[in-house]
Amino acid sequence: MAWQSYEVIFRLRTPAHIGWGKVGNVQRTRPYITGRVFWGALTMRLTRDMIASPTARDYQRIGEEVHQFLASTYFYPATANDEGYQFAWPWEDSANFRYRFLSSYASTALSYPQQSAATGMLHEVEFLAPHTIDTGEPVYFVGYIFVSDGCTLPWQAACQRLQVGGERGYGWGDLALICCQPTDDDTHLFARARFDGRNERPVLQIEAGQSLLAHTLANDTIANGELEPLVGREWYHHPGQQVAHSGTCFVPGSKVERNPATPAYFAVERFGVWKQRTIDTSR
Repeated sequence: MAWQSYEVIFRLRTPAHIGWGKVGNVQRTRPYITGRVFWGALTMRLTRDMIASPTARDYQRIGEEVHQFLASTYFYPATANDEGYQFAWPWEDSANFRYRFLSSYASTALSYPQQSAATGMLHEVEFLAPHTIDTGEPVYFVGYIFVSDGCTLPWQAACQRLQVGGERGYGWGDLALICCQPTDDDTHLFARARFDGRNERPVLQIEAGQSLLAHTLANDTIANGELEPLVGREWYHHPGQQVAHSGTCFVPGSKVERNPATPAYFAVERFGVWKQRTIDTSR
């Protein structure tokens, strides 16, 4: 199986909330779009575009086809300048990142007889802002989609009408497609990772000392960083019924530790999770 890589750039048109647990009354957001969130948004759009009145099993079937024929990186926020797009890596300067890109929205349900806030209903939702907080620049999300040679899904049309994350009923997570173009063989993805599409799954080559750009399974991975159990809801008999554990992973931003003369290779698996692989480089 051969894979083609496409650079995909979205402009964030409304606030985006990428769920990351709760602290007190605050629903936190991740500072990037995960592969699971992007897979869910793409599956929803494809299913609704391809089937007039889809059932739950249609969503499940299309979702499996997306896993089989498509893969993606995580999508990271960026701003535009004369030289292109400048990535904002949240792990490089977390305080400045939060100041520039994150805000929150507080609300509560009302108890009308008492004309007061209902007990226990105050909550605050953190979000990625569509414009930088300090300078008002548009915020973009940049990532890569990998397409297998047998793919017939109309994924490019679906990318023109994507909505990601939580609070979508309020219009949050609306993405405008700015660019979708194939990359050349010598292109470094995110300006730091080499792509190899000649394997069963897309493979990225990362040099020693560089950052991991997705959750990466900790088994057999030599890296320095925080670990996180990656958990999400999946289909069982009904959508979201089963809580699935995808593995214990190094978080994005963890540093690859290897001999400088030996780069590390990672396969892009389901939900954009990376898994370290041994690759035959003699081909």
